[in-house]
Amino acid sequence: MAKTGSKKRARPRHWLVKSEPGAFSWQDLCDSPERTTCWDGIRNYQARNFIRDEIAAGDLMLFYHSVAKPTGVAGVAEVVREAYPDPTQFDPAAKYHDPGSDPDDPRWLMFDLRAVEELPSFVTLQDLKANPKLGEMLVVQRGQRLSIQPVKAAEWREVLRMGGLQGSMAR
Repeated sequence: MAKTGSKKRARPRHWLVKSEPGAFSWQDLCDSPERTTCWDGIRNYQARNFIRDEIAAGDLMLFYHSVAKPTGVAGVAEVVREAYPDPTQFDPAAKYHDPGSDPDDPRWLMFDLRAVEELPSFVTLQDLKANPKLGEMLVVQRGQRLSIQPVKAAEWREVLRMGGLQGSMAR
């Protein structure tokens, strides 16, 4: 399992993280103590592998509202704690309990993220799809349902531009 600071890079990577606003919204993140929460309940192996192997403290994330009207990017968050075991996998009363997960070798991981800044303009999925510069962005691809997705640097800058947020966040 990754330890904090173990995924050093010259610059942060960019990601898109999806959440249903009825379950946990951008505003819920902003209202959390210190604008920070754990990102738990991930039960997809590809997303788990991103958490385990690639997501590092300092990485930036587009916070995306899924299963909403409209869907789209609401703000920017930062990873403040790298992968650690998701305790819900061991709790029989938890929604995300996994009786097959071994406490000595946890199957599921989570990380902590902090709200950094709300986009001045919500960027809808329709807007993302209409922008030719974002034609290869994973979230606009048909059938792409992964809750954590890598975002290329050029895509990151374009989404921030569309949302009215530029400058230091465009790194």
